[in-house]
Amino acid sequence: MPGIDKLPIEETLEDSPQTRSLLGVFEEDAAAISNYINQLFQAMHRIYDAQNELSAATHLTSKLLKEYEKQRFPLGDDEVMTSTLQQFAKVIDELSSCHAVLSTQLADAMMFPITQFKERDLKEILTLKEVFQIASNDHDAAITRYSRLSKRKENEKIKAEVTEDVYTSRKKQHQTMMHYFCALNTLQYKKKISLLEPLLGYMQAQISFFKMGSENLTEQLEEFLTNIGTSVQNVRREMDCEVENMQQTIEDLEVASDPLYLPDPDPTKFPAHRNLTRKAGYLNARNKTGLVSSSWERQFYFTQGGNLMSQARGDVAGGLVMDIDNCSVMAVDCEDRRYCFQITSFDGKKSSILQAESKKDYEEWICTINNISKQIYLSENPEETAARVNQSALEAVTPSPSFQQRHESLRPAVQSRPPAARTSSTGSLGSDSAALSALSLDSLVAPDTPIQFDIISPVSEDLPGQAKSSGQSGRRTNPFGESGGSKPETEDSILHQLFIVRFLGSMEVRCDESPDVVYETMRQILAARAIHNVFRMTESHLLVTCDCLKLIDPQTQVTRLRFPLPNVVLYATHQENKRLFGFVLRTSGGRVDSRQTSICYIFESNNEGEKICDSVGLAKQIALHAELDRKASEKQKEIDRVKEKQQKELNKQKQIEKDLEEQSRLIAASSRSNQSSTEGQFVVLSSSQSEDSDLGEDGKKKRESEA
Repeated sequence: MPGIDKLPIEETLEDSPQTRSLLGVFEEDAAAISNYINQLFQAMHRIYDAQNELSAATHLTSKLLKEYEKQRFPLGDDEVMTSTLQQFAKVIDELSSCHAVLSTQLADAMMFPITQFKERDLKEILTLKEVFQIASNDHDAAITRYSRLSKRKENEKIKAEVTEDVYTSRKKQHQTMMHYFCALNTLQYKKKISLLEPLLGYMQAQISFFKMGSENLTEQLEEFLTNIGTSVQNVRREMDCEVENMQQTIEDLEVASDPLYLPDPDPTKFPAHRNLTRKAGYLNARNKTGLVSSSWERQFYFTQGGNLMSQARGDVAGGLVMDIDNCSVMAVDCEDRRYCFQITSFDGKKSSILQAESKKDYEEWICTINNISKQIYLSENPEETAARVNQSALEAVTPSPSFQQRHESLRPAVQSRPPAARTSSTGSLGSDSAALSALSLDSLVAPDTPIQFDIISPVSEDLPGQAKSSGQSGRRTNPFGESGGSKPETEDSILHQLFIVRFLGSMEVRCDESPDVVYETMRQILAARAIHNVFRMTESHLLVTCDCLKLIDPQTQVTRLRFPLPNVVLYATHQENKRLFGFVLRTSGGRVDSRQTSICYIFESNNEGEKICDSVGLAKQIALHAELDRKASEKQKEIDRVKEKQQKELNKQKQIEKDLEEQSRLIAASSRSNQSSTEGQFVVLSSSQSEDSDLGEDGKKKRESEA
């Protein structure tokens, strides 16, 4: 090994600048060694951690392979796979043991030496450096005090103390410096040992690991691995063949099913099968969620014998909906939804309203339930028997009049009654609900206020603020967009939004400034409906425009009520049930009483209460901006008119100046002609010039007066 530079210990007592300079070089070398050793330690520690992780992961893999035979897969598994994995688990367990031995050897032969050098030797150098620095500072301070001793006034006691202090500090510095120099010199040897010994231990551990692996890998294991590789290749070829077949099947199904992706396919291309006795598919079921509200839920329905079953997504088995033997089924109109039909049990105690996705499913469900209700499924040949009753199924598919239409057909006598009769009936209702109204806040709704549960058009009852629009409220709205000689009042509106609503009731309120009045009116109207068993609601189309709100009859397209948008001062939805919403209409009063009144109207929608309120707010904003734009346009037109008038005055002034210049030119020409005639020169003039000259001073004066 070549010679190593070292610090001279003999020169520590002298403590010359050359010695200190050499000491600085050794200290820099020690710092570099410390930095490099820290990096090498981290790298080797990563090797050790990775080996420990590999050993633990290999052991866990072996454990999971052993537990494979205890697993219970729903599709089952073969015994060959189980035995193969057990053999793999045995081999991997042996490899796990080898990795565990390698981890132990790395900890002892690689990590221990470098850790010792890092934690013991390098820290010792740092400690000695700090102690030497303290001792050197103490010696410098003692020498400084000794140098300050007075020559004239010698004090033996002080001199002795200072001398003792110099002796002690110099001895301490000398001893510390010698040990520090010794440690720095020794560090050069320890550096080589700490670098070579961990590497030697690492290589020896790896060689030992490879020897253990070569002993465990026998020819029998190699043959086993070859057989497994061949089996894997066979399974892969079988999988590729199966995937190719499935891809071809998918392509064929995509071509054949393309028309079926439409929710309502063409019935001419896909006619309904009317002789089915079994049917399955998704339907929307109507469920009542409250006194006057309902919701729709999509579930999978299927027939099983004479029973109608339903199964929600995620359920293991289906549940019984109803017994459809001897039941009745018919098409119905429900909440303005298409393809709805109602099934009623044989005893009439249970019924269910369902909605199909397409017309084909709609007709097939009705025909199938009709066939099952007649117990055709019990016959030997159900399809032939169902074909004979196909005509009755077709009759069941024909839509029947809705309850609304049947009820309206019975109302002419009621509608023809005078308004006083209707008013008295509502007044009695208000007196009956006096106990309920007493619970409300008097500041919002007056006690004993009558509640109107039905829509009364302005033709039959002159509501305040609506007498002027009575001539327009009963006008039929053309659904085909033809004006028919009169321009609709909402034609120029940039906002047209239509919502389906059901009228719950209306009543007069005292306040129209807080949403609490809408909430209180909702509570009173719903409570009054529950007390008086009023369940019927009138369905209408609510049209929101920038001018007004309209309630339109969905059957006849006749405007039932019209609410001017500026009079709608408040609107809100229910805090919990977002389907309920209402607005307050401020009216100017009737012919007798000229005071302003506020009426709160409450409606129910199909989960669109917030959307309707947002639409009304948008309409009011658009109307406000339109009014501001109109005023700005009028102001701009006035400015343009003033500018045009000023321009006309300016043009007129320019024309006057032009005429004056022309007149001056004519006068100058006339004076020159007179001068030439006096000098005996004759000039032949045209007839027009002669006439101008004949005018003379008279024409000139006339033109000047005109100017």
